[in-house]
Amino acid sequence: MIVVDGGSDDATRELAAGLCDRVIVAARGRAVQMNAGAREATGEVLVFLHADTRLPENFTIQGHVWGRFDVRIEGSHPLLKVVAWSMNLRSRLTGIATGDQAIFVRRDAFPGFPELPLMEDVAFSQRMKRRARPACLRAKVVTSGRRWESRGVLRTIVQMWHLRLRYFLGTPAEDLARRYER
Repeated sequence: MIVVDGGSDDATRELAAGLCDRVIVAARGRAVQMNAGAREATGEVLVFLHADTRLPENFTIQGHVWGRFDVRIEGSHPLLKVVAWSMNLRSRLTGIATGDQAIFVRRDAFPGFPELPLMEDVAFSQRMKRRARPACLRAKVVTSGRRWESRGVLRTIVQMWHLRLRYFLGTPAEDLARRYER
């Protein structure tokens, strides 16, 4: 397990050091950090996991070129179950995996994440769909609903759909990232 720190100013590196095989530092940005971790990894399968997401205990990803897990969003808001169900269904229908779903890919098929400040997971999925349909594993990762709850679940749903629509209509990812951070 490799933790890639994007220049945090808290105790991330020290806390992670005892819980993983290696901690590396890379420039800030999800795609940049994931690509840095992939370069350092030695396994045949790469799994990209957000720091606030936990893998299921029992799963197998053997035999798949790439894919993702179903997600459960942890939190107290009742809509989080609906959001997770919708994310899983949308992903099955479109073949687009999101970072919250813990994307995995065989090393020999990994083209790298497009180094975009946002929507890197969508761009990666679009690229990978040309090679193979994603495996949509029913085993569930558990991700934190903290951001959803702090920003408002409905507001976050609207914001994410708006950003995704604008991305598909050609808005540069840099512009979308500025909107996302607000």
